[in-house]
Amino acid sequence: MAVLAANSHLSYKDFCHADQPVTVHPLSSSYMVSVSGVFSSMRPEESVVASPKGRSRRERKFVKSGVRSRAFWQNVSRPSSIELEAIVGLEELDQALKQAQDLSQPIVIEWMAAWCRKCIYLKPKLEKLAAEYHTRIKFYFVDVNNVPQALVKRGNISKMPTIQLWKDGEMKAEVIGGHKAWLVLDEVREMIHKFL
Repeated sequence: MAVLAANSHLSYKDFCHADQPVTVHPLSSSYMVSVSGVFSSMRPEESVVASPKGRSRRERKFVKSGVRSRAFWQNVSRPSSIELEAIVGLEELDQALKQAQDLSQPIVIEWMAAWCRKCIYLKPKLEKLAAEYHTRIKFYFVDVNNVPQALVKRGNISKMPTIQLWKDGEMKAEVIGGHKAWLVLDEVREMIHKFL
């Protein structure tokens, strides 16, 4: 394990194991180091060394500083966001509905368009919401400009973004997201809790 940048989860400085192999990654003037899963800090020391041909060369040594580190991680079992899966045809919608029906779970579908600003702004927020429900609900999106019109008619879409909850092969509820994203997300949460 190696650290490439400052980690907000490093809470306590205390480090040892000087005899174990070291992996060095540059980080400004000091270097973060991984030693068998424990982190340390090293700083470079430069010196000028004479070579056999009479030329001098600069040599950099890494000296371990007296910093000790222990790390802990918060709940890493749940992702922070999950990318929405695309539905591009009627067959994929039927397959997603059948799979959800077999698991007796609802699915959420965002109907959007690439040119719709509110749709584009809402999508990453829905991906974070998908992470909250990642074991109970699957989230999908449909770009209405890249799918057959039969799919759009099946969803009965007239405005975008439209977020629908489907359960047992039928559309049960929808939220039309033409207002602020946080309000839309609150409405989507309410819709989900109603059918969970």
